[in-house]
Amino acid sequence: MSTPFARINLGFSLVEMAIVLAIIALLMAGLLPTLSSQMEQGRRTETRKQLDEIQQALLGFAITNGYFPCPAVSASSGVEDRDSGTKICTGNKRAGFIPWVTLGVPKTDGWNRIFRYSASLNFTNASAVFSTSTTRDITIKTRDATGLVNLSNSNDIPVVVVSHGANGIYGTLDNGNTLPTSASTSYPNVADQQTNATGDGTVFVSRDPSGRTAPNDEEFDDLVIWISPNILFSRMVAAGKLP
Repeated sequence: MSTPFARINLGFSLVEMAIVLAIIALLMAGLLPTLSSQMEQGRRTETRKQLDEIQQALLGFAITNGYFPCPAVSASSGVEDRDSGTKICTGNKRAGFIPWVTLGVPKTDGWNRIFRYSASLNFTNASAVFSTSTTRDITIKTRDATGLVNLSNSNDIPVVVVSHGANGIYGTLDNGNTLPTSASTSYPNVADQQTNATGDGTVFVSRDPSGRTAPNDEEFDDLVIWISPNILFSRMVAAGKLP
């Protein structure tokens, strides 16, 4: 009788498989924070580019028309909310969502929250082209060790656009739902983001990102841009729209 060939085991044992899976898990655990950080930075970079695009679109709109657009009708309608009869913003609305359809710009930022927009009413009146002496009423603030301080001159800014950042607190999603938060407004990070999202549209806070100071605090990560009167008027003069 012939001797059968010995079996050769070319597979992995259960122990070896377990070791390989454990190594893969450790490698993935080390890579995930890096990948997450890279994705977050990508969203932030994308949002900054979108804000730059919106800023240029607003300048182009003002140069073409002699005034800025009104806020959007709603979270679902991106046309500016202007009264066709009086030619002013409906109900004197000065703060709301960016009129993305009117401007031809992105509606939402890198985190899928609608950009907030505010404009001085004197600069949105379609029946009277603004001039260098037209009254502005928006102030940009920042925060130092003493509290909130002016970053711009008081009541000096005509338009502002805000992204609510990665945490998105008080921001509005593309579907119109507002993101809730249980964070306390007694913390500056939360209070400043609430001002940017739900204030009367005359004061905005722009500062470097800041981490949580307590479990019921939030990071401050809003991105805020505005158009200074110097840039606006110089562009208008260069285009022959202002003397």
